Amino acid sequence: MKYRIQTIETPFRATVSVPGSKSCTHRMLIAAALSGGRCRIENALDSDDTRLTAGALDRMGASFVWEGDRVTVDGCGAQLRRVYSDIDLRHSGTSMRLLTAVAALGRHRYTLTGSRRMQERPIQSLLDSLVQIGVAARSKKENGCPPVEICGPPTAAGAVTVDCRTSSQYLSALMLVAPCVRGGLDLKVVQGPVSRPYVDMTEDVMRAFGVPVERSGYDRFAISGNQTYRSGDYRVEPDASQAGYFWTAAAVAGGTVTVEGIETGSVQGDMGLLHLLEKMGSRVERNAAGITVAGGKLKAIEADMADMPDAVPTIAVAAAFAAGTSRLGNVGHLALKESNRLEAVINELNRMHIAAKLDRHDLVIQGGRPTGAVIRTYNDHRIAMSFAIAGLRVPGVVIRDPGCVRKSFPRFWEVFEELYQT
Repeated sequence: MKYRIQTIETPFRATVSVPGSKSCTHRMLIAAALSGGRCRIENALDSDDTRLTAGALDRMGASFVWEGDRVTVDGCGAQLRRVYSDIDLRHSGTSMRLLTAVAALGRHRYTLTGSRRMQERPIQSLLDSLVQIGVAARSKKENGCPPVEICGPPTAAGAVTVDCRTSSQYLSALMLVAPCVRGGLDLKVVQGPVSRPYVDMTEDVMRAFGVPVERSGYDRFAISGNQTYRSGDYRVEPDASQAGYFWTAAAVAGGTVTVEGIETGSVQGDMGLLHLLEKMGSRVERNAAGITVAGGKLKAIEADMADMPDAVPTIAVAAAFAAGTSRLGNVGHLALKESNRLEAVINELNRMHIAAKLDRHDLVIQGGRPTGAVIRTYNDHRIAMSFAIAGLRVPGVVIRDPGCVRKSFPRFWEVFEELYQT
């Protein structure tokens, strides 16, 4: 299956809405599942990944009822039940990492597995941290990757070290389960973390659900035990990562796009994309209705992408149209995503006759005049959505396997079509 992108020949103006944050939805589903009552979550992202998290939690003892972007969760109070077969999390890395820690709260043995690509993605640092609190946690193939076997509950509380060089989700996973651990956890980060705003998001969700977090920067997080997440009504904010595709569409194609409902005070890391688009020559306006980007002549930038890894493919596509050479730093860990995302971006930019290469931990892109191409998506939703932007300006861009966007944004192509309805 292929999706042919149509160019936009004249300046356009569009207003779009994007779904709730995928990262926030995962975290809220877990907090609600571990609560002792009923939670109602509005504007939750209903996607392949979030359904995998909810499905696993349902098997572990919570109950979920979805009605579009509303989900009602009856929590199990962290009293997990036995699961008699493997929990298959397919391609969802967030589900794998966060639920590995959740499984440690149970008094049973759980096996979490996933797709072939998932079984190549590292998780040993999280397993090492769980072992420190007395959990039997191991990689079944002894290669530091899923499938993993977890048998709890924790028998020791207190100080735990965690290595977050490759993922901040190891820290987020431990934070989310800490209030359910007798005695709590005092988490010391010995390396990293990368993607720091996602740690802030975890803390925000925990506080919203009534669990305080004591912290010292990004080095130490102390969370008291014997707590229960508070049941109640919650709302997920719109996803800044998804908004970024439409803001960048304005920058690349010379239009004006407003994304409704995004708050300027959001802690989501990909809000930083707005600053990068401004540096490249776009105009950004913020008001109560949302955030608007108006495109202009693009110029190359240098940027540290450590805190917004999901935005790297998006800004890389914009850099392909910018005058000069762009350098996107601290991107090495993207090789461990749903695809080898660095290799994918370089390959597809080269396919469009744009010079791109990896220089140690930096992605270097020489802006120019991209040409049309059939874009491979590598079963990676972010490659599909990012390269769709190029087709708004360059004839002949075709996206292979467009259905991979179901992972995070099932309605992406419908919303994308709204750009043509000026």
